[in-house]
Amino acid sequence: MSLKKRSFTLSGHRTSVALEAEFWAVIDKSAARDRLSLAALVAKIDATRGDRPLASALRLFALAAKGSSP
Repeated sequence: MSLKKRSFTLSGHRTSVALEAEFWAVIDKSAARDRLSLAALVAKIDATRGDRPLASALRLFALAAKGSSP
């Protein structure tokens, strides 16, 4: 399984996150459903992740989103 890297500017700093394509697919779908850009959704998740690494927070978000969709 290969990782797909995406880059964002969060709190004025550039960062890159590498996740499996399956996680990005769920995150992309969630952003579209909520009418947010991918960067805006990632910033929202980043703001609430606490000490957890961003990649972990994104994976947990995707798992929760996948679990709540029909």
